Amino acid sequence: MLRVLGIKNFALIEDISLEFTDHFSIITGETGAGKSIILGALSLLLGKRADLNSIKDSEKKCIIEGHFSIGSFNLSSLFEALDLDYEEHTIIRREILPSGKSRAFVNDTPVKLSNLSELGVHLIDIHSQHETLSIGNIDYQYSVLDTVAQNSKVKQDYKVNFKLLSEYKRHFEELKFNQVKADETYDYNVFLLSELKEAKLKTGLQEELESEQRKLSHIEELEEKLGQSFQHLDEESMGVISQLREVNLQMRKAAQLDTNLEELYRRVESILIEAEDISSETQSQLESLELDPKVLDQINTQLQHIYNLQKKHHVSNVEGLIETQNELEEQVSVKENAEQALREGQAKIDDQTEKLKAVAKSLFKSRQDTIKVISSSVESMLSDLGIPDAKFEVRGSYTSVFTPKGADEFEWVFSANKGSALQDLKKVASGGELSRITLAIKSLLAEFENLPTIVFDEIDTGVSGDIATKMGSIMKKMSSSLQVISITHLPQIAGMGEQHFKVYKTTENEKTRSNIKILKGQERVVELAEMLGGDKTSVSALAHAQSLLK
Repeated sequence: MLRVLGIKNFALIEDISLEFTDHFSIITGETGAGKSIILGALSLLLGKRADLNSIKDSEKKCIIEGHFSIGSFNLSSLFEALDLDYEEHTIIRREILPSGKSRAFVNDTPVKLSNLSELGVHLIDIHSQHETLSIGNIDYQYSVLDTVAQNSKVKQDYKVNFKLLSEYKRHFEELKFNQVKADETYDYNVFLLSELKEAKLKTGLQEELESEQRKLSHIEELEEKLGQSFQHLDEESMGVISQLREVNLQMRKAAQLDTNLEELYRRVESILIEAEDISSETQSQLESLELDPKVLDQINTQLQHIYNLQKKHHVSNVEGLIETQNELEEQVSVKENAEQALREGQAKIDDQTEKLKAVAKSLFKSRQDTIKVISSSVESMLSDLGIPDAKFEVRGSYTSVFTPKGADEFEWVFSANKGSALQDLKKVASGGELSRITLAIKSLLAEFENLPTIVFDEIDTGVSGDIATKMGSIMKKMSSSLQVISITHLPQIAGMGEQHFKVYKTTENEKTRSNIKILKGQERVVELAEMLGGDKTSVSALAHAQSLLK
């Protein structure tokens, strides 16, 4: 819950700090005094985008800071998901710099506004006059149904299964699209694939062929070079091997006289063996050389075919052709295996549809079981709030059409007068009736939703007298389980608060600013007397005001 709200250099406020009670707090003040500034400051803490015009002194930065006690609200996992340090006493700060740049911090860690908004949903529920209209919004209505039905687990189950079905359907459509595309190019792709397969491509093939081509194209030169090499190696008297044999003989004799030369002798002997092996291999290579024009023609033809394929498919090597061949095989297989793939895809969709249907029906049943609780609770509270003949119903039906919310539809209908037909709530309810219905819904949600703080901004608009008293009683009852802050013009509600703040304006040095102070004792009695519209100094007005303090 909100413990402290600090506001500096924001709108008409220079510097204030408000400490709130755990239960029911009241904020009053004349129209235009600055009550909306408090809401604006809270909205900034909840992630609303900042407006440079909100800075009071354009040369100083604006700071909004909120201290929250959140130890009993199980928010540690949310902090972890948002990569924030969890503290039971959490501090949120927004800063608007004179340059217009806005910064946000949670426990002194910089955060994005999107993360701040996600966190704010779990800290404060601001119910403004504008939000009264949201009761006719489908998303809000589903939220109420699922909160009262405690549907968080089954909703998550539905969400996961709905996403999976959507993915299967998207993949199925891709298969059909690819099939159509494959049909259009199938014959040509088969021709291209056949052409590449006939080339019997393999990694390194081009290099092998080009090497063999060079050899056969220069066979006479090769014969000359190898012949000369063999001659130098194996010439009877002056050849390398003949010389090495003599060296080897003399080194062996020397080693017999000096054992230290044994290693040197072994090395010479090793060289001799290697030279003899080279000579033998050279002779073998020389004898194997044979000019075969037919083989050379075949290699030239095969190489030219590879070069033509590379040019045709816009690649520079055989590896690129192999990759193209693999792609063509995949495209051809799409066509050839299309029917099987489509059958498998459809089977997945059918199976997932049945799973989703079971979850959707379970979700609908839990919502359907809840509508009686909501309808009877709202009707009962509307009777207490001065609409004794009100009829309120939530009507549901299973549609079998899967949407992100479920496979059902719900309609909220209302009638304020006996004998009047029930019609769509947002079309027939007046502003005052919507305020009372909203309060009834919020009161019901307070029993099911673990929300630290709720702020009502003039939810009492359009009501007065005894009805205002009953609205105040409802909010006071809500404050026994959560923190309630109410901005109000009605003394009947203001008198029920555990603490009472007054917003007022002053003018100093031709500058207007908003101030706020906590009222106690006689100050509070005088404020209520003024709100009653009487003479705040008269005994009767003060007595009436005193009677409102409960």
